[in-house]
Amino acid sequence: VIAGYYADTGGNMLSFPLNASTPILYYNKDQFRFAGLDADKPPKTWPELETAAERLRAAGYTCGFTTHYPSWVNVENFLAFHGLPVATQNNGMAGLDAQLVIDNPLMVRHLAALANWQKTGIYQYAGRTTRGERRFSAHECGMFLGSSASRADFLAQANFEIGYGLLPYYPDVAGAPKNSIIGGGSLWALRDRPEAEYKGVAKFFAFLSRPDVQAEWHQTTGYLPITRAAYELTQSEGFYAKNPGAEIAVKQITLNPPTADTRGLRLGSYVTVRDIIEEEMEQALDGRKTAEAALKSAVARGNAVLKEFARTNK
Repeated sequence: VIAGYYADTGGNMLSFPLNASTPILYYNKDQFRFAGLDADKPPKTWPELETAAERLRAAGYTCGFTTHYPSWVNVENFLAFHGLPVATQNNGMAGLDAQLVIDNPLMVRHLAALANWQKTGIYQYAGRTTRGERRFSAHECGMFLGSSASRADFLAQANFEIGYGLLPYYPDVAGAPKNSIIGGGSLWALRDRPEAEYKGVAKFFAFLSRPDVQAEWHQTTGYLPITRAAYELTQSEGFYAKNPGAEIAVKQITLNPPTADTRGLRLGSYVTVRDIIEEEMEQALDGRKTAEAALKSAVARGNAVLKEFARTNK
């Protein structure tokens, strides 16, 4: 699953995955108990998460839930988990002439819900980067949707019992949930270098691929193991049994076989496109635009960037 994200359509690896992660649900078990919620049952669906957030607010907590990286969590992974595309051409995997399709009815519904929840504190927007993590650690928000790699920081910083769960989904969407997609960085070998350097690169990649090295990386950081051997080694060592929730991310990306719409994204100038999506999301959350208008604007502006990228990279 992870290798496929970093490969071309022929299955050839383009880069070496390093810090691969996927967003999951974290929740404060202590706050759940205080609010009269079952601390051993994370909300599985968006209606269940809404109910839990309402109970947390009624118990006096500042906010029910928050997120980080809003496009990655609440657009890209949200759509993949429901089996819907972010863009045409298999999310850009099949060609440069991809166009965004995030203005679909389900995405409009979800962004509108986030905007409504923002008004009552059920949801509180925490910006485009990692402030959402700090709000969870500081007891301000009882739930957090974000990177599986945040687990290590939470365990080091949080002075409460942490619960873990899969991303929520809308139960009336046929076929949901599917699988989430990954994010993170990778290592690239540059061309036109001396042969001796490539021998060194090969040895380094081989070292990073060793099951014991990958298992330690996965267990220490919360990033995903990039090989099945590393996952099986972690399992055989009893790490998941001793660390509840550490396996959630692996289970989520393998929940169902990935489809053309849930394998991942490959879109030109996507850092710019993502900024556009998040800017438009913010306008909907602030009440300056309807969810539908914001998403239509994000599609129009984002598609102009994709079209320019395709034009200059024939």
